[in-house]
Amino acid sequence: MATARAARYRRHGGPEVLEVEEVPLPQPGPGQVRVAVRAAGVNPIDWKLRAGLMGGAPQGPVGTGMELAGTVDALGPGVEGLPLGLPVFGQAPPGAVATHALADASTLAPIPDGLSFEEAAALPVALETARRALLLLGPRPGETLLVHAVAGGVGLAAAQLAAAEGVRVVGTASERHHARLKELGIEPVTYGEGLEERVPGPVDKVLDASGRDVLEVSVKLAGGPDRVVTIADPAGAARHGVRFSSSGGHAAPPPNPGAVRVPVAETFPLERVADAHRRSQDGHFLGKLVVVMDAEGLLPR
Repeated sequence: MATARAARYRRHGGPEVLEVEEVPLPQPGPGQVRVAVRAAGVNPIDWKLRAGLMGGAPQGPVGTGMELAGTVDALGPGVEGLPLGLPVFGQAPPGAVATHALADASTLAPIPDGLSFEEAAALPVALETARRALLLLGPRPGETLLVHAVAGGVGLAAAQLAAAEGVRVVGTASERHHARLKELGIEPVTYGEGLEERVPGPVDKVLDASGRDVLEVSVKLAGGPDRVVTIADPAGAARHGVRFSSSGGHAAPPPNPGAVRVPVAETFPLERVADAHRRSQDGHFLGKLVVVMDAEGLLPR
């Protein structure tokens, strides 16, 4: 029987519960595509799910990873317009960290020219989340947007999208990332006590991607809770009357990223997926972490 390799866990816990297992090669159903995965992005939600912070105990093995890039490997009934071998990227149900994974055809798009598999795998979740949050905030040309955790995937995507529309972007980040952020046209400030005094000039809108208990000061800086959106602190949002934005479980095809680039901070082979989760939990890196599959181990198309 043809097999694939996949990172899975059977109980909640630390990164050590992740194991790379040999599994039956997944078969696409109606409207689905099997992707020969070349790279899979790592997001905070991955380790939060694994740790049991977002749901009940697993009922059997559970995959990890929600975004991927690779090539179309097999088509389910009713799928058209995605020829075998086409390089694609997009979101997938948990289980993207595998040599082969299933995704709805409607959530995939061709990889734009000039993007590597690793770069493409870093984009789907960040782009979708950033666009959704900016739509809620509606920053206008000439306004100032403050982005908390601007060095992360969502923060970088949101900053680039907003700046392209003429919005001034100020972002909180660790000092070691300030030089690179300035190159991207972002005005960086350091986290921590005294933030209100360090933020340069008036702030019109705030996007919190950090979950660092920054909503109270954000409301003060922006002039009201209706000017603040968080994607990382639902409890704080309820306390301060701020809008909390989540995907709602529906993955859309990634838009053409245009000039948006999310740097790949570090790559990990499939066998080191637990280390990727540890690094994600530690934070303090610029861009995204990506798990890279061994291309030599992929089954031929």
